[in-house]
Amino acid sequence: MTQLDETLRMFKELTETPGAPGHEREVRTVMQRWIEPYADAVETDNIGSLIARKTGRADGPKVMVAGHLDEIGFMVTQITEKGFLKFQTLGGWWEQVMLAQRVLVVTREGEIEGVIGSKPPHILPAEARKKPVDKKDMFIDIGASSKEEAESWGVRPGDTVVPICPFTVMKKPELLMAKAWDNRIGCAIAIEVLKRLKNEDHPNQVFGVGTVQEEVGLRGAQTSAHHIQPDIAFAVDVGIAGDTPGIKPEEALSKIGEGPQIVLYDASMIAHKGLKDLVVEVAEANNIPYQFDAMAGGGTDAGKMHLTGNGVPSLAVTVATRYIHSHAAILHRDDFEHTVQLLVEVIKRLDWATVKQLRG
Repeated sequence: MTQLDETLRMFKELTETPGAPGHEREVRTVMQRWIEPYADAVETDNIGSLIARKTGRADGPKVMVAGHLDEIGFMVTQITEKGFLKFQTLGGWWEQVMLAQRVLVVTREGEIEGVIGSKPPHILPAEARKKPVDKKDMFIDIGASSKEEAESWGVRPGDTVVPICPFTVMKKPELLMAKAWDNRIGCAIAIEVLKRLKNEDHPNQVFGVGTVQEEVGLRGAQTSAHHIQPDIAFAVDVGIAGDTPGIKPEEALSKIGEGPQIVLYDASMIAHKGLKDLVVEVAEANNIPYQFDAMAGGGTDAGKMHLTGNGVPSLAVTVATRYIHSHAAILHRDDFEHTVQLLVEVIKRLDWATVKQLRG
């Protein structure tokens, strides 16, 4: 077994902790434990987003660096008479990646393992076998023989369900596989940015944030940004890796291990030109690799953050990741390192003069 260094231990704790949208308390506790040593103050907004402040200059601009705490998951909506669980998706799921996958049901009395099932293909008509099984026809099997037995184990409607995938350092140790990289890697980057600024001069206040409910509408980004009132905002998230079979270059250009993605456009925001240009300039001056990305659909927390107050120059900086919105995703450790390095170097340059110039 690979010996885990401090960073890998942080990754393991963050990714393996359950935290479906609206139920992020447990993972927020983990993030708080890791970020608190590097912050001057830690608080939460009223729906649970974590906000850690590190002050360089108390009268300097406010810079927000936010990952989101939640992961895609499910919510139990009904227990059938035979003890199977019907569910609602929390976040975007594709039917083809759901069936026969192991899941963890988080109840008030503890965690219960189960598997997503459906009617066997052997008894379906030929035409039906060719089509994906609809989510509404799936269920979770926890081994209960009746509704009463499932309830006696603590299961009830409203309980959340998350994928099972242990954090794994792969044969090539730079490659890391886990559930919930979307977006515990963003939380890890926010933690590491504050850590690297601990003994550094910076002309601003930096807020490392873990937002809630990103996967269901960027909700915690709206409330935490309202609380902070930032002058500059970065959403740190995952992006699509285009380096696996079947993906055309025009569909996704980025490759894992080749630097952070600077998102030019998505369905929630157009990148702020001045901030984007500054980030590119800093990357090139420091020989930090980077990639551009654009997505016709989807969005990040920057979609809400840039609309706060009178508007906030914002940018999404993402880590190319394979197989997002499934049970297991893969990313490259170098991209984590380079994203942290880039954000730290940019933050050091964000004094009032630079911020005012960006706004112009």
